[in-house]
Amino acid sequence: MVEQRADGGAKRFNTATDAEILRADVADSYFHRTMEVLRARGLQDSPVHVEVMLKSSDPDKWFVVAGLDEVATLLADVEVEARAVPEGTICRPFEPILTLTGPYGAFAEHETAILGMLCQASGVATGAARCRLAAGEKPVISFGARRMHPAITPMIERNAYLGGCDSVAVDLATKRFDIPSSGTLPHALVLVIGSTAETARAFDEAVDASVPRTILIDTFDDEKFGALIAARAIPDTIQAVRLDTPGNRRGDFRDLMREVRWELDRNGFSHVKIFASGGIDVEYILHLNPVCDAYGVGGAIASAPMIDYSLDIVEVNGEDRSKRGKRGGRKRLFELKDGTHVILPDNQPPPENARDLLGPLQASGDLPALRERVLEQLSSGRYTL
Repeated sequence: MVEQRADGGAKRFNTATDAEILRADVADSYFHRTMEVLRARGLQDSPVHVEVMLKSSDPDKWFVVAGLDEVATLLADVEVEARAVPEGTICRPFEPILTLTGPYGAFAEHETAILGMLCQASGVATGAARCRLAAGEKPVISFGARRMHPAITPMIERNAYLGGCDSVAVDLATKRFDIPSSGTLPHALVLVIGSTAETARAFDEAVDASVPRTILIDTFDDEKFGALIAARAIPDTIQAVRLDTPGNRRGDFRDLMREVRWELDRNGFSHVKIFASGGIDVEYILHLNPVCDAYGVGGAIASAPMIDYSLDIVEVNGEDRSKRGKRGGRKRLFELKDGTHVILPDNQPPPENARDLLGPLQASGDLPALRERVLEQLSSGRYTL
């Protein structure tokens, strides 16, 4: 028997529909019970002020704020005043990144979705930003869509690009967000065709010339020989060789790349770049940077640790009211001229020439501008790995 969705349609994948999210069907059950109790007491419309922030004992734990686009969509028809930092802002613990003011019952049951959207999107964007910082000017491509559920592929690719990736792997992201996607070729193609050389020639003949000729070289061959086989197969068009060497064959991956570089250079292919993929993370990027030219990063971005935000009430009916361990009262977040942030109680004047970072929540569709905001902040020297 086919399971039915709440709206009566047949459910085929283990994901919530837009309608189910907007109706708060995805809420933790205790929020539904909370509203039952508040309605019974006539308190469902109690005015509250809540803040979303990361609480951490490490004050240097920086993160990229992402996911506000979806929160804006979720709250578009909700009776609440929402203020947030600009998406793509790099923040630190205890800085309020989103505030909500209004009758608690209007948005209480959306807390689960709000946090889920922000925590995971910010984790992906932060993972990408860390890889970007490690790689410097070298290209970083999001390769992680296959590591997560396909239903959230657009979210992953959007926030990987926002966080600093140069391009992504899935064409749907290009169609939806107008961001660059790129793809080399898989081991499967080499296995079906039967040789590295013939695969390089087949790719070169069939695929539009605008697509970079980055040839996977380690399906059958030792890397230094595979690199030469690929380069000699399409000498006029090859741009890079991709090493996706299995972990049990790598040894010292950097030394292996040096060997490939040596052979390419001495055989007249110094223009051919080296592209690394497979298990690449920040530490690997730092290790490979002396010889590697570009990176395809999968799980380190797509399944990066989420940013563990909390959403807490700090005011009820105009009175300070907050739980233990929470810094009480409404707060404001300012950016100083040097780019650093200052958190102040709502009743204190801001420093001179400081910019208020909390403004009306709005969904920004200009992803290149968001990405540039992240890159500009990363280049400031205020953030380290």
